[in-house]
Amino acid sequence: MAKAIMIQGAGSNVGKSMLVAGIARAALRRGLSVAPFKPQNMSNNAAVTVDGGEIGRAQALQAMASGLEPIVDMNPVLLKPESETGAQVIVQGQRTATLRARDYGKMKATLMPAVLDSFYRLAKGYDLIVVEGAGSPAEVNLRSGDIANMGFASAAKVPVVLIGDIDRGGVIAQLVGTHAVLPPEDLALIKAFAINKFRGDPTLFADGMEIIADRTGWRPLGIVPWFDQAWRLPAEDVMDISGRPGGPLKIAVPKLNRIANFDDLDPLSAEPDVTVEIVEAGHPLPADAALVLIPGSKSTIADLAHFRAQGWDIDLHAHVRRGGRVLGVCGGYQMLGKRIIDAEGIEGPPGEVDGLGLLDVVTEMKPAKRLVQTSARHVSSGEIVMGYEIHIGQTNGPDTANAWLKIGERGEGAESADGKIKGCYLHGLFSADGFRSAYLAELGHSGQVATYGKSVEESLDALAQHLEAHLDMDAILATAETVGR
Repeated sequence: MAKAIMIQGAGSNVGKSMLVAGIARAALRRGLSVAPFKPQNMSNNAAVTVDGGEIGRAQALQAMASGLEPIVDMNPVLLKPESETGAQVIVQGQRTATLRARDYGKMKATLMPAVLDSFYRLAKGYDLIVVEGAGSPAEVNLRSGDIANMGFASAAKVPVVLIGDIDRGGVIAQLVGTHAVLPPEDLALIKAFAINKFRGDPTLFADGMEIIADRTGWRPLGIVPWFDQAWRLPAEDVMDISGRPGGPLKIAVPKLNRIANFDDLDPLSAEPDVTVEIVEAGHPLPADAALVLIPGSKSTIADLAHFRAQGWDIDLHAHVRRGGRVLGVCGGYQMLGKRIIDAEGIEGPPGEVDGLGLLDVVTEMKPAKRLVQTSARHVSSGEIVMGYEIHIGQTNGPDTANAWLKIGERGEGAESADGKIKGCYLHGLFSADGFRSAYLAELGHSGQVATYGKSVEESLDALAQHLEAHLDMDAILATAETVGR
């Protein structure tokens, strides 16, 4: 059985996902076989796995850092919010229910056997499992039935390293406060701590490290400075894309309430001549955009209503009249059609709504979800793309005869007669450098494009080197303990 170590945070968004990716890549570079694991994640940014399920996109990046293809055991419970109070529950890659938060709170304790089943199965194949927590163990009101933090660590007997985020301030209180509220049996699992996202001279916080160590008894493992290349890695939050450096060719992306699987944007935003502008609610779609890209959605009909409420439908039609191009991916593709029919009430009350009317297609929502990794050929350039489908609904109509992608002999997607409006269900296609070059050329881009996959791999190596320089990696690996049933 493998050894395991768990990275938990003293709060949300302390950088756990990136640290797990960096530790995994550092362990791989040291010659260890390593795999990531997150008991429970909450995200609509999912990845389709090679074994036909779905997991959080962050775990797919961590799998890449580990030199692996993603599988469902790396994230056995995934919550995908569908409304302000409810979420779809994915267990070991497959949808099992849609529940309100209160009902999921009652259910989650029953999921521990599935979580441990995935964990122990994963642990049989590797030297090291790097586990990521969710949120913070300091949320002791959620401790009963917990499967994401100390509940899992206790059940699997995995030692914990606690991470504090100094960038948001109050890091001493984050860590010492967590120590103050945890019960003794949970405190016994925390072996060490580290500070993340430091800007400036780390030696200025030496006294702070001593104070935390004195108050908690935990071993200090280091201060991690801000990682400047973080923007080159796939974004976990769509708003992280807005802060990336860019160029004169603008792609506008309306921020849908339930935006999902926006990894289509990462390769575009990595292009030095391209600016991907995430347009928030209340702001118009920019008139100078070469492309409006409508991304995936977890709740297409509700997000279409949100789209109209912002006046983006008016902006979009003005963009088209100016000769601008439009691309809809997955939920965005469904919105571009003439109608969306949900006779079975899969997304809400049964019924149908008018789409944006820019493609002559109609979508019917169906309960079965399509989850598949696949490759396709871009018809006009002949370039091959690798991607995945993750959707409910079937889309048909005259414009599907103008399919601009081919999966085998089957047409995929739809295109308007003038070729300026396109839609498809295939996510991830922009990761292919050749296709991305051909598509951007249609928007007026000239010159070479970045080598996206190589850039991500180089950034993961740089992250590993960053952690080797600033974290006590020897101590982290020494803290890991052998797990077993």
